[in-house]
Amino acid sequence: MGDIRRRAFITLLGGAAAAWPLAAHGQQRERVRRVGVLIAVADDAEGQARLGAFKNGMRDAGWTEGNNMRTEVRFAAGSVARASEHAAELIGLAPDVLVANSAPVVAALQQRTRTIPIVFAQLVDPVGAGFVESLARPGGNITGFVSLDYAFGAKWLQLLKEIAPHVSRIGVLRDPTTSGAAGQFGAIEGAALPLHVELTALDVREPAAIRRGMATLAREPNGGLIVLANPTATVHLSNIVGLAAQHQLPAIYPYRYFAKAGGLISYGVDNQDLYRRAAGYVDRILKGGKPADLPVQNPTKFELVINLRTVKALGLEVPTALFARADEVIE
Repeated sequence: MGDIRRRAFITLLGGAAAAWPLAAHGQQRERVRRVGVLIAVADDAEGQARLGAFKNGMRDAGWTEGNNMRTEVRFAAGSVARASEHAAELIGLAPDVLVANSAPVVAALQQRTRTIPIVFAQLVDPVGAGFVESLARPGGNITGFVSLDYAFGAKWLQLLKEIAPHVSRIGVLRDPTTSGAAGQFGAIEGAALPLHVELTALDVREPAAIRRGMATLAREPNGGLIVLANPTATVHLSNIVGLAAQHQLPAIYPYRYFAKAGGLISYGVDNQDLYRRAAGYVDRILKGGKPADLPVQNPTKFELVINLRTVKALGLEVPTALFARADEVIE
């Protein structure tokens, strides 16, 4: 090899060698994005299922824990005070984006930041709650996925009457402090009037109030129960399902995990699907998207679940048409 060619080769080799550590250094310097997640329910099987669905969605979009993403997770367990405390903690960590569910949790975050993007995975009436200007154009730092509309109230009443036609007195378990409670109750009222069904609002916030309300409801015949969608009901799931069985009250619930726990029937959105979809919005925001430009989306997957063991325990029969519509029948 001639001197000129040798010198060119050495120069080329040296340049490449110098570039290797630079390239490696560049890879090491890839910024890890921080995502704060504040879930309204407890750190139990249901809470972990929602978190797992979100992380799976992020992984599908190319984000992996400890590589290019770090997730900070908190669970409020239905407590407004705990939600406020955790909101302050998460915002203090300066995340790139926040993920939340339920009006109290989103409100706790919104009170502390109007700049960090917030994606809600479950919320009822975000416009009415004042979180977004409109579904099509959220307009601020918040967007996400609606868990239900108020028409669900009429659907719950219809399904309860299908499986328990004798029910004429219904207790509606609700948390009156949540923004969607009045709208859900109003929809049930509108549907109950032509059916001559008597409604009673029951407070779901404390175990003692739940016990008193359901005991009072069960003192007279033909009672039934509708449980509205809110994190407080999920926190008290075992208590509610157990009391409904004790008092022989046919009940309909907003999510499948109530039926899995022994509830008679449930109809509602697929919660895990909402968290997977929320991951898609987080991905878009981390890549430069703005919450104000991402429209709030309605749910697309719903589940009707019937627990046959509870049907038999209550001495009921499932109409053939209702049985055929069920997405899952627990035997």
